[in-house]
Amino acid sequence: MTTPPDDRSFRREMATAYRSGWHFIDLVTAIPHPGDSLMVTVFGEPVVVTRDEDEDVRAYRCLRRPRGAPQPVRCAVRYGMIFVNLDQRDHRLVEPEAPTPRTISATPRSA
Repeated sequence: MTTPPDDRSFRREMATAYRSGWHFIDLVTAIPHPGDSLMVTVFGEPVVVTRDEDEDVRAYRCLRRPRGAPQPVRCAVRYGMIFVNLDQRDHRLVEPEAPTPRTISATPRSA
């Protein structure tokens, strides 16, 4: 016989195992025109998926705090399907570092 998990361990498991991946939301045809939006709930968090004027699909997490601005969520469109990633570690915008050219001084063996 197993005991049900307590609330704290359930939240920890949800945060580590389930939120760290990409999750299917809907087909792109659900928001065909610029300005269209779609409201979904992913793991208990409301997420708004919109199509902007440039025809790009974007997703935002709706914060429940007063005066809270919507937090961007990683969003990808693959094969006509919309996917979001709620992992907060992935929300940082990291600029890839350009590799610094290294100069290697070589002396020929015949010298």
